[in-house]
Amino acid sequence: MPFNNFTAYIAEFVSAHTKNEMLIFISAPLQTIFICTEILLSNLHDRKFYTIKDTITNLYLMVLNFGLDVLLLAVVTLPILTWACQYHLFTINNSIAYWLVLLVAEDFMFYWEHYFDHRIRFFWAVHATHHSSDFYNLTVGFRSSVFQPLYRFVYFLPLALMGFKALDIMFMYSFTQIYGILIHTQGVHKLGFLEHILATPSHHRVHHASNTKYLDKNMGMVFIFWDKLFGTFQPELSEKEYQKIEYGLTHKLADTGPINTMFHEFIGIADDWKRNVDFKTKLHYTFMPPGWSHDGSRQTSKELQAEELLAERGRK
Repeated sequence: MPFNNFTAYIAEFVSAHTKNEMLIFISAPLQTIFICTEILLSNLHDRKFYTIKDTITNLYLMVLNFGLDVLLLAVVTLPILTWACQYHLFTINNSIAYWLVLLVAEDFMFYWEHYFDHRIRFFWAVHATHHSSDFYNLTVGFRSSVFQPLYRFVYFLPLALMGFKALDIMFMYSFTQIYGILIHTQGVHKLGFLEHILATPSHHRVHHASNTKYLDKNMGMVFIFWDKLFGTFQPELSEKEYQKIEYGLTHKLADTGPINTMFHEFIGIADDWKRNVDFKTKLHYTFMPPGWSHDGSRQTSKELQAEELLAERGRK
């Protein structure tokens, strides 16, 4: 990179860092207030939304994710996105349109990242960390998929080719992540007409549920219409209509320590590679949906849902 371009890049990086600091400066006190309020109310009403161990695990995983994210941001993500932006296909000159289109386009790309994180076992091994808590509260939003920064930039490449600057892409990602954290709550009920547009706490409770009907649903971070468009939408049902929501993984972890929480699914993949099967089948155990098995000994979410639907029809 020529020196002039490098110095311009550093100046832009510092400017963007200042934007992110302001975003954190504004959001962190609000998040702290919301978390403390949720803890207080859940204790007053004996709801037991929090435990000390689970909350510490959430924060520990957030710190690991943040450290890796910052490192890769400087040496991988921003350089690659900046390079790709040189070959952008068009330019949006109106600043309001620029940021609005970036918001919608980034959420669209996040939808597909999230979708494949759930539908490809190798990426589910990364993302399962975020779903591993048996609790559901605002701090679960901080239980990050630690290794996701290693590949997340790939989903942002189309945004760079659309003419969005690398630092603007990452700023918008930070902004949407803050929204995504705030919908990890049981304290907010359905929000009327907003349920048709936004990914709300109600929608995201479904996403974190381990009940069969709710598996792999409601992938959007900010908007819910992607799920309605691509067939992954499921509204939250009352206990009379379905079941009480159970949070966490379908198979609970015996060891809920941070190391096993991060690596348990990778260990599962390694165990499946030890099976006496051919190489193609081993690849299927890595890249097919979670729950896939060559002998029917396990079931994917779609297979479980089909079985449940058949049982429901039989009862009628």
